[in-house]
Amino acid sequence: MKFKLAELFSGPGGLALGAIRSSIENDNTIYGIESIWANDYDADTCKTYARNIHNGNEKSVVCADVREIDFEKVPKFDVLAFGFPCNDFSVVGEQKGFDGKFGPLYSHGVRAINTHNPTWFIAENVSGLQSANGGNAFKQILKDLSSAGKGYILTPHLYKFEEYGVPQQRHRIVIIGMRKDLGLRFKVPAPTTKNNYVSAREAIENPRISDNAQNHELTKQSAGVVERLKHIPAGENAWYEGIPQHLRLNVKGARMSQIYKRLDPKKPAYTITGSGGGGTHVYHWSEHRALTNRERARLQSFPDNFVFEGSKESARKQIGMAVPPVGAQAVISAVLKTFAGIPYEFVESKMTNGEANAQEIVSLFDGVEVGARVAL
Repeated sequence: MKFKLAELFSGPGGLALGAIRSSIENDNTIYGIESIWANDYDADTCKTYARNIHNGNEKSVVCADVREIDFEKVPKFDVLAFGFPCNDFSVVGEQKGFDGKFGPLYSHGVRAINTHNPTWFIAENVSGLQSANGGNAFKQILKDLSSAGKGYILTPHLYKFEEYGVPQQRHRIVIIGMRKDLGLRFKVPAPTTKNNYVSAREAIENPRISDNAQNHELTKQSAGVVERLKHIPAGENAWYEGIPQHLRLNVKGARMSQIYKRLDPKKPAYTITGSGGGGTHVYHWSEHRALTNRERARLQSFPDNFVFEGSKESARKQIGMAVPPVGAQAVISAVLKTFAGIPYEFVESKMTNGEANAQEIVSLFDGVEVGARVAL
């Protein structure tokens, strides 16, 4: 039994790769995912997706503004994935939510669901989605998704992907929607590495990255940056008190913790982003340099044979914006087990910022049963 996957805001293919790797078998029936169509706005990203997910078939990856997509012309799919843009929900930004340029774009996922009524869907966004617009954006999104198409039972959860084998502290809200007429309820899979995290050192050094690996070019560091890094220990950043006065940054206002921050080799990496300027590269724990894109990709759990198209800067952005394949696989494998009737360990959904409690979310939907139980 293969579910046909369509994806909006696809990024380079991290979620799709995790989906493809999620196949399971029960009673001689294989449950798996086949990616048939994808959309993104960035040309290099589309080429990366086509190369790695669709065996180079660029026609199946539509590089266009999602607002221009006619979903009646999209091939029939069983599963919709959409990691709608997080710019206006991120706690690092202004959290404009629906008032921003990107906030309302989730509605095109709703539009696709209304057209195709997929069996299930998976939506992904940053943890800041909970608090944008005073928490009202998240409530509205849940309401719209639950009532889309034939109606869906939702299970939103704040996943800490380092607890699922990703060597990085990456926290994302993932919403699984199961069509109501199926009579199935998705449960959040229990963490697998909560007490045994994969460290940054293990991810980058085991096995060693080949010298001729693609996307493995070094970034040339200025003499000033090298000198500053010499005074920053592993796990510390540009605000470390041991940095000589003449090498300290003259910054007024908020001090971002990721500026010239070195990895701690014994812990999962801090969150990999698409940034790079102004000291926001991810820095090696002992060598006086930024990581290569291949090292960054390892921290995002991409295999070394997954090649990112475009310039070094373009690849860096693609890697930072991607869904970690290992994290996606953990979630989607649980979805497939739900369909296959295979029991698995699960936990209750928890939204941690206290913006809403379980009863408030349930009451939003006028009788539509919601899979989430939000704990304060």
